[in-house]
Amino acid sequence: MYIKDDIYGTFKVERVLEELILSEPLQRLKGVHQGGAGYLVNEKWNVTRYEHSVGVMLLIRLLGGSLEEQIAGLLHDVSHTAFSHVVDAVFENQAEDYHEKIYTSVVKESVIPSILAKHGYHYEDILLDDSQWTLLEQPAPKLCADRVDYTLRDMYRYGHITLTEISRFLQDVKVLEGEMFLQSIESAEWIVETYFKEVVGFFMDPLNIYSNDRLANLLKIALTKHILTADDFLGKDDEVLAKIRASHDRELMTLLNQINPNVLVREDKAHFDLHRRNKLRLLNPFVFINGQIISASEVSKNVEKMQKEAYKIAVAGVYVKILSS
Repeated sequence: MYIKDDIYGTFKVERVLEELILSEPLQRLKGVHQGGAGYLVNEKWNVTRYEHSVGVMLLIRLLGGSLEEQIAGLLHDVSHTAFSHVVDAVFENQAEDYHEKIYTSVVKESVIPSILAKHGYHYEDILLDDSQWTLLEQPAPKLCADRVDYTLRDMYRYGHITLTEISRFLQDVKVLEGEMFLQSIESAEWIVETYFKEVVGFFMDPLNIYSNDRLANLLKIALTKHILTADDFLGKDDEVLAKIRASHDRELMTLLNQINPNVLVREDKAHFDLHRRNKLRLLNPFVFINGQIISASEVSKNVEKMQKEAYKIAVAGVYVKILSS
């Protein structure tokens, strides 16, 4: 099976990866938008969990990761619910890790264990301890395939970076003892700036904040009215919306109609309708220079400045004024 990706190019993958990619749990992620409700107000905000999952797998492959780590990368988001992190707001889960809490049960109840067993793997060995996969996951503010892929993918899709810039960055990545490092301060500054655009410019865009907030409130009400159940979130975005529409509930339809491409909002600290803080996300990659490993902020004033600015904005949150809905 050949996989063609907008960012990493074309790869021929092993049979086990092919069967996992074609399985229902992975195919479901084609209907789960990474940006939550954003695609309902801006059709360009349409990256899916499927694209990201395949991308993480390919990035690990590109960096020389084992087949087992590629499998872990491909499946790391398989338990993400419809609308991704919006469901964390529905359940008031500030750690934004609801999908991690249900990961084991989702995997166990799927065809994934049998596919892996067919190829000589035990799902427990690969999927239930991600600490062994150091390319896939690292604690912030380090680089890792998960963090790098969603940043590159979103910012490329939304027109903020080019494939040439991405290629230049990836060529500067060096793997040491299973971890990602950079070989120049220039690349470190570029990825930190790109990540800043992602977590501040996109995640905290007032329109994004508005759409996710409104959808979370809508889903909460649908749960209290027993129109939805928690199990419905294990489906696709449009399936959840279809069930809400099929209810013909007037209150829910009124709220749903307020999430549309014609919404106008702005950031306004003096006269705001809603205020939200996102999870704090910072990036401070390590750089390998002259045989030494140092954090980028130690040698780059630009990185240090962006770190402080991102922290300041995240702590303050976003104040959104609704002009029309």
